[in-house]
Amino acid sequence: MTGTVTNWAGNITYTAKELHRPRTLDRLRALVAGSGRVRVLGSGHSFNAIAEPGEAGVLLSLDALPARVDVDTAARTVRVGGGVRYAELARRVHERGLALPNMASLPHISVAGSVATGTHGSGVGNGPLSSAVREVELVTADGSTVRIGREDEARFGGAVTSLGALGVVTALTLDLEPAFDVEQHLFTELPLDGLDSALFETVMSAAYSVSLFTDWRAPGFRQVWVKRRTDRPLPDFPWAAPATEKLHPVPGMPAVNCTEQFGVAGPWYERLPHFRAEFTPSSGAELQSEYLLPRRFAVDMLHAIDGIRETVAPVLQTCEVRTVAADGQWLSPSYGRDTVAAHFTWVADTPAVLPVVRRLEEALAPFDARPHWGKVFTAPAAGLRARYPRLGDFRALARSLDPEGTFSNAFVRDVLGD
Repeated sequence: MTGTVTNWAGNITYTAKELHRPRTLDRLRALVAGSGRVRVLGSGHSFNAIAEPGEAGVLLSLDALPARVDVDTAARTVRVGGGVRYAELARRVHERGLALPNMASLPHISVAGSVATGTHGSGVGNGPLSSAVREVELVTADGSTVRIGREDEARFGGAVTSLGALGVVTALTLDLEPAFDVEQHLFTELPLDGLDSALFETVMSAAYSVSLFTDWRAPGFRQVWVKRRTDRPLPDFPWAAPATEKLHPVPGMPAVNCTEQFGVAGPWYERLPHFRAEFTPSSGAELQSEYLLPRRFAVDMLHAIDGIRETVAPVLQTCEVRTVAADGQWLSPSYGRDTVAAHFTWVADTPAVLPVVRRLEEALAPFDARPHWGKVFTAPAAGLRARYPRLGDFRALARSLDPEGTFSNAFVRDVLGD
């Protein structure tokens, strides 16, 4: 490895002995087959050591591989290479008159890395990004290729949200649908007082995607982002006032890099994310955590966070609350349950943030919270294992595909209990 390699936020410095950017699949296969430990870097938007192979390991970046995006308009599917990011994929899909069902707030992240860690967008009827995957192609430890599709009922539930523990994802096949337009309406000051479970469900169901933002310096939400598909009814939103100026999710930040607001309709891929693909959303001067809970606990969760907001607010830039439909991937934080997600963008100060994260996890402990696999969390892995009822099945799948642990690391071993 030449020079220092860090993640996007700069809070993780990788210690791998080598970093490789293979330009062909043959070279990738040879690298994997000749290495004892391998992890894939992805787009570097993870905030923990999930990609760290250790000092004796090899770190792989797939960004030099051919950026394949093969759209099948008749089947409404797309086969996408392992190094492709959502912004590039979305444009190519839209050119063919098709769309992904959902996107995350950042279009800059890699497709393979996003689904491997359980990343999601928003919407009561929208599953995480992994729910669009119908087949995954992996280069396994001996350099061979394995394909696992939905029809493989014994293995598919562990193949997509896999934490990189099964092999190098060289391609994914995703479901598509006809292209659609979205308009984005912003509101301000949605109070927490009076927000019971029924009203929370009504608010979050008001449009295709709804996000609530707050800095927790006071109860309630400073912003509500409502994303309506133009082929669906215009929502009535009487619970908050329409925004009078363009907004950024972080208070005080300029909105120039945010996707178009004030109800201006545009293609799905230019509205479902919060940030425009042509802009870097920030300098990376932040840390992130996220916790996903059964949606029936949404209001209890909000009051629990409000109860410690004097602890949370001093190190918080913004908190986003979203909903995610249940997923069938065994290690998905949304596995088996309709979900509410609370995402925290912290200041870039690890010593100040970690004690707050611990206090937050204590407050959320009664609600069976599962942390996002790519974010900062402190909960011991032993305590998390009980929250994943198919963990044993995933462990068996990992051992069958990677018996020597080539794609394992300390993070994965903690999760699996190996």
